[in-house]
Amino acid sequence: MQTWRSDLAIYRRLFLQARPYWLHITGIFLLSLLDGPLGLVAPLPLKIAVDSGIGSQPLPRILDRILPANIAGSPSGILLFAAFLVVGVAALGGLLSLASTVLRSYTAEQLVLNFRKRVFAHLQRMSLRYHDAKGTADSVYRIQNDTVTLQYICMDSLTPFVTSVFTLAAMFYVTFRIDMELALVAMAIAPFLFLLSQKYRPLFRECSKEVKQIESSAMAVVHEVLSALRVVKAFGREQHEENRYVRRGTAGMWARIKLEFIGGAYSLVIGLLTAAGTAVVLWIGMRHVRAGELTLGSLLLVMSYLGQLYSPLKTIGKKAASLQGHLVGAERAFSVLDQERDVPERPNAVSLRGASGSISFRNVSFSYDEGHPVLHHISFDVPAGARVGISGRTGAGKTTLLSLLTRLYDPTSGAILLDGSDLREYRLADLRNQFAIVLQEPVLFSTSIAENIAYARPDATEEEIVRAAKQADAHDFILGLANGYQTVVGERGMRLSGGERQRIALARAFLKNAPVLLLDEPTSSVDMKTEKAIMTATERLMQGRTTFLIAHRLSTLEDCDVRLEIEHGRLVSAVTTIQRNAGPNALDSPANTVALPGGAPRG
Repeated sequence: MQTWRSDLAIYRRLFLQARPYWLHITGIFLLSLLDGPLGLVAPLPLKIAVDSGIGSQPLPRILDRILPANIAGSPSGILLFAAFLVVGVAALGGLLSLASTVLRSYTAEQLVLNFRKRVFAHLQRMSLRYHDAKGTADSVYRIQNDTVTLQYICMDSLTPFVTSVFTLAAMFYVTFRIDMELALVAMAIAPFLFLLSQKYRPLFRECSKEVKQIESSAMAVVHEVLSALRVVKAFGREQHEENRYVRRGTAGMWARIKLEFIGGAYSLVIGLLTAAGTAVVLWIGMRHVRAGELTLGSLLLVMSYLGQLYSPLKTIGKKAASLQGHLVGAERAFSVLDQERDVPERPNAVSLRGASGSISFRNVSFSYDEGHPVLHHISFDVPAGARVGISGRTGAGKTTLLSLLTRLYDPTSGAILLDGSDLREYRLADLRNQFAIVLQEPVLFSTSIAENIAYARPDATEEEIVRAAKQADAHDFILGLANGYQTVVGERGMRLSGGERQRIALARAFLKNAPVLLLDEPTSSVDMKTEKAIMTATERLMQGRTTFLIAHRLSTLEDCDVRLEIEHGRLVSAVTTIQRNAGPNALDSPANTVALPGGAPRG
């Protein structure tokens, strides 16, 4: 019962998702319903030819009325009419099939695209905590594979299922009118088919879950290896990774074989049941023909209808079971949409156009996992326009500190203030628009240099892009490339050197022109000469902006106004070094002191 409720809840959500296309689905459904009348007409030429063309039985009354006398009264004319009727029915069926196929294809693609868009949009807005836990490959699998189930359920399962019910009713009625006993005997297998589908239903569900989980894990291996291919090659681990993928792939292969075996066994039993029903109907029908209760043509008609009668029964049984596999995919896709954001935006969030850039950490603690804190009770104040240098060992929590500023995560406790207001009070888009970020490993997209720079401001003009590149000392090397600003940088920018990628990232930050700048070890992966050039450009970028600079080399932090040292997630030292950009006595005022938790300010 619980499974039925779960299934009904998924159906309800799927139908709501498909609501914009109900007219299209209704059109497909109506076209499918026309298959029923065509199915009734299809065997009719054979009956006419056998009973009225070859035999002496009269034509059906409706045909006798509409056909000309020279055709209705001539065996040759009747046979010719039966032949033309075969061609006409086939042509009409082909046209209906073409219209249904085109409409079905369009509707299915639109359904899947919109569902994928919705899941993708939600995943983009989930915090990094969610993606750190789930992994990229799992999210990709849910977008590309699990969302397709909407098409299968609404188009390839539901419509045939409902159509089969109507077809079954029509075929039963016609067969019942011809011979009541044969119709009742033919339908006697229906309860057995229903019970069979209920038995196989949970097996399909569990096996489908297993297949999807294994396929997702195999995709994770591919994504992980191809993302780190340089490391794999450098250590000569190609064979190891191939074996790891084959192990996952083999597990997936056997899971799919198991699912196909269950499906095949189910089809076998259905085939045997319908074959038994056909045999009994044939045996009883022949007795009726011998007894003169039924003509041979009518028996042939009944046997033809019997195939069409059992076809929807098979469809209903198979769809009821195979739907379970599609419901698993829909359930996985909806589970993404059900994930609540752990970095939510308040309903009454405040708009923020241009921040001055003063930052305050008030007793901030943070942990990625419960019970394993990364930051402990961090408190300090930074005035607008000041430069903050952050040092500490790897893993001390420096990068986490910057991630909290842009609300990639929210503090576990405490608060971070921008211009005196909690970050959580601002609209997320407005808040993040106040920050420009340059990371240790710059992130570039597989598009042109111009588009990568304009990623900060998509509406930027060509002149603004060039000016930003000049400010970042990137203009000269860009012009030296074959296609200049239209040069495609390759995946993650790998067609450029590390220093070139970093200068593109700096140009992007110049173009954004945000009041707060976050620099996470921007020179750690370049040589000394390139570092000097980058720091010269960085010095220009920092002018007039509140800047947080992470660096391992203390010499890089010499010109910072404030120096923070973090060890094991704790602020162990906070030193005010020089005054800059914040007024003659800004750092001496109580609001702008840098304070250690539990002690007097140090400066």
